[in-house]
Amino acid sequence: MSSSSRPEDHRRKWDRDEYEKLARKRLMDDLDDDRSKDLSPIKREMLKQRDYRVDLDSKLGKSVVITKATPSSQSGGYYCNVCDCVVKDSINFLDHINGKKHQRNLGMSMKIERSSLDQVKKRFETNKKKMEEKKKDYDLEQRLRELKEEEEKLKEYRKEKKKEKKRKHDELDDEPQNDDMAALMGFSGFGSSKK
Repeated sequence: MSSSSRPEDHRRKWDRDEYEKLARKRLMDDLDDDRSKDLSPIKREMLKQRDYRVDLDSKLGKSVVITKATPSSQSGGYYCNVCDCVVKDSINFLDHINGKKHQRNLGMSMKIERSSLDQVKKRFETNKKKMEEKKKDYDLEQRLRELKEEEEKLKEYRKEKKKEKKRKHDELDDEPQNDDMAALMGFSGFGSSKK
């Protein structure tokens, strides 16, 4: 920056040559930095299915006392140890673990491996075999026997309950009653007519 010789001129005057030199120098430094760094893109894995079950029910219905000294992993909500964050409810936690930020921290891109025709055919074959095995496992006669056994158990349970109820009722009837009071009132007893 150079100042003019006249004192009444209050505007700044810029020295273009000086600033061009500074700009060239900055560009050269940036190019040197870029050359020194290896800027190869990070190779991430394709997105794949989780091999573990997400635990959403372990804290369900439990009360936890949270103080200022409680670590974030034990505070209220669901803790993600990969991203070191706490999410307050299960729906947002599922959204988080299926989201882009969490998958990047795991080292995966959001791209899915494209299946070939052979892979799809193999998958159909395995699913078809599973369905056939399920049909074989489903034996109608065995299922009917199981249903009959369950009905018999239920009938026995109900019979036992009735017998127990009757026993309790008989025990109450066997207790000595105040016959004088019953005669005075004009009836034979305080018990009900049902037995």
